[in-house]
Amino acid sequence: MHHTPCDKRELLSQFLTFLPKNAVLSEPEDLHPYECDGLSAFRHLPMMVVLPESVAQVQQIMRVCYERRVPVIARGAGTGLSGSALPDDHSVLLSLSKLNRILELDPLSRTARIEPGVRNLAITEAASQYGLYYAPDPSSQIACSIGGNVAENSGGVHCLKYGLTVHNVLALKVVMVTGELLHIGSGALDSPGYHLLALMHGSEGMLGIVVEVLVKLVPKPNDIQVLLITFDDVAQAGRAVNTIIESGILPSGLEMMDQLAIRAAEDFCHAGYPTDVAAILLCELDGTTEEVDEHVKKVEQLMQNCGALAVRVAKTEAERILFWKGRKSAFPAVGRLSPDYYCMDGTIPRRHLAAVLTRLNELSQEYNLPIANVFHAGDGNLHPLIMYDANIPGELARTEELGGKILTLCVEMGGTITGEHGVGVEKINQMCDQFASAELQQFHAIKEAFDPLRLLNPGKAVPTLHRCAELGAMHVHHNQLPHSDLPRF
Repeated sequence: MHHTPCDKRELLSQFLTFLPKNAVLSEPEDLHPYECDGLSAFRHLPMMVVLPESVAQVQQIMRVCYERRVPVIARGAGTGLSGSALPDDHSVLLSLSKLNRILELDPLSRTARIEPGVRNLAITEAASQYGLYYAPDPSSQIACSIGGNVAENSGGVHCLKYGLTVHNVLALKVVMVTGELLHIGSGALDSPGYHLLALMHGSEGMLGIVVEVLVKLVPKPNDIQVLLITFDDVAQAGRAVNTIIESGILPSGLEMMDQLAIRAAEDFCHAGYPTDVAAILLCELDGTTEEVDEHVKKVEQLMQNCGALAVRVAKTEAERILFWKGRKSAFPAVGRLSPDYYCMDGTIPRRHLAAVLTRLNELSQEYNLPIANVFHAGDGNLHPLIMYDANIPGELARTEELGGKILTLCVEMGGTITGEHGVGVEKINQMCDQFASAELQQFHAIKEAFDPLRLLNPGKAVPTLHRCAELGAMHVHHNQLPHSDLPRF
């Protein structure tokens, strides 16, 4: 839907009737920090930025924008990697960074009631004194906010055992496009009615503005051990992942890095990684001391049978933390190897890991673009980092083309084009590979029910049928796959 540009001065004047002057930004020099999210290849200045400090102010902002038919783009910490928070010059960018309070932390019910601007790591820091923590831990957890985690249904290294954001949230308060406040979910394990709580997760700010989140907290395990397992072949490491899961052991984290990523991380933070191996697995096991000891011995034996070069158990808590620091530092570390890099995010069934890793290497050579692989191996969530130089004419376009082929490969393997980063503007064309017209029509129907004027984050996540028809992708890959491999959503 086309939106007619509004009078910027009149809109500014109306906002200043209920927002302080420093909470409304309209000068170009003030807008530049908001021109992109973590996907910096796409940039655009917003018309205006508003920084509310209360739910009531968010509601009033939405009422004004709804009356004037002004599009609104919600933004959290700006760490997103799919361009979901990319603004445009006809839209108001609604920053939720000032809604950053932990409203209540109840150790008895093991819940925390928080505002959307609270940093992911801050929840665990606040809960730590009670022996509790918040399980989903994206690599950006030191900076990313819980509202953005809900919008993208973020994952992390411990989501194999403890689930994504959607599995760790009990209730939400959401401001609708009209300014109404919706209460979704409850402190109980289930609520009557349609499961709108799950629908809001991963909705990328297209259905409503999350203004409060009730999260589950989990007890810190009695014992935690981390194994660093090395291999001289990447595909061999991929097969070893399946071996661990098939044995009946469910690690709390099971991560993989190839040699490019290993070298970058080791140079960056000196995590103790060997740099002469093809791949490493980080396998974290938690539970009672007896259970963990048994599983460590079993994994050591399994990995020897899988041809691992070495299996090393972290000797101290400090070493365990350092092992994970290397993994969580991999993205910024790779930035030291190349002027630019493009972080992809797709998911495949675990059993295809070896085949997909082999194919990624072939694509890297075909495009002459290095790919560093860092990913959540246990749940098949790939994060290929394509290294390129944006100063070379045409190289960004080639990089995007390569990224598109990687996502299409994920779909062909029975997977999906995103595991935790969302679709945003980055993967909107690949949505045409993933879904047929009937499914896309249902997505648009849901959008229509929540936002009939299409004012919330327009042009993101869900492509129009016309766009897919132009791309020639409406045939999709569904019917070519065995039923058990069909993507679920």
